[in-house]
Amino acid sequence: MIKKILILPGDGIGPEVINEAAKVLDKLATEGLKIEVDEGLIGGAAYDALGTPLPKLTLDMAKSADAILLGAVGGAKWETLPMTERPERGLLGLRSELNLFSNLRPAILAPQLVGASTLRPEIVSGLDIMIVRELTSGIYFGEPRGITREPNGKRRGFNTLSYSEDEVARIARIAGKIAMQRNKTICSVDKANVLESTELWREVVTNIIEEEFPDVKLSHMYVDNAAMQLVKNPKQFDVIVTTNLFGDILSDCAAMLTGSIGMLGSASINDRGQGMYEPIHGSAPDIAGKNKANPLATILSVAMMLRYGFNEEGMAKQVESAVDKVLSNGLRTPDIMSLGMTEVGCQEMGDAVISELN
Repeated sequence: MIKKILILPGDGIGPEVINEAAKVLDKLATEGLKIEVDEGLIGGAAYDALGTPLPKLTLDMAKSADAILLGAVGGAKWETLPMTERPERGLLGLRSELNLFSNLRPAILAPQLVGASTLRPEIVSGLDIMIVRELTSGIYFGEPRGITREPNGKRRGFNTLSYSEDEVARIARIAGKIAMQRNKTICSVDKANVLESTELWREVVTNIIEEEFPDVKLSHMYVDNAAMQLVKNPKQFDVIVTTNLFGDILSDCAAMLTGSIGMLGSASINDRGQGMYEPIHGSAPDIAGKNKANPLATILSVAMMLRYGFNEEGMAKQVESAVDKVLSNGLRTPDIMSLGMTEVGCQEMGDAVISELN
């Protein structure tokens, strides 16, 4: 069966890293992967062309696709736009419209990059964490929200943090399933001591894991402590499940334990198995067009697409092995460059991965 992939290059370095990932898809297609690829506009690029960060055509193509491969959105160029028209609203809209409630963000440290981490090797060597982030609710989507002017003339900004029992239960089940495939341990991160919404979160996660995944060991941690523990003793974690806001912050913290956010992909999946796959890094407009971006996170996002979206475990491992070989050969983009290695650009790194695919 042919799988339909929608590619959304987006803004900044997005088109550059997507171009290298597309080469990987083209190579795999010659080896039997049955895919049909289309391309659309999102974010700032879509706003510049069509006046909206999420055009209807893009949304329609996304709804009919089996998987979406996204580059990056945003940049200083669009920061003065109204909130509803900024590039990031296109991404949030896509997540919401497709109900991509489950965000999987691995933090895996390649052995070749232990020296690139800011922490001591004995603390981060062998790091392998999966952060399961709720993605379509919480404070990023809660209503009411906005900025109002009070009677005294001063402005007040407000947002709403809200979770329903069902929203928590479904993400807890995803975490439970992943934990069963790993080391059967979950740490649920909340702020239940001061936030009622996460008090409910803790209660529901506990019930779901205890009732449906009795072999999984569940622990709880407040988000401030979790941030500290990620830096102090990151290897104590295996699967972390948390809210949209906390997951956004903790996953970037965990990513930097690996030396660079340019190395990590992510998957956002709905209950039908449809997914959006993207690097966790931003659009990095300061290096856009300079052939300095690291495409490996986007290429590893393709591996996640193959594994979680298409059930092509063999091809996923093939891509991951190719990335591993390139790193073992000493090739590095500027963000992960270290003494004695060979610095290459975005395009050269992509070509090197292609040459190792077999």
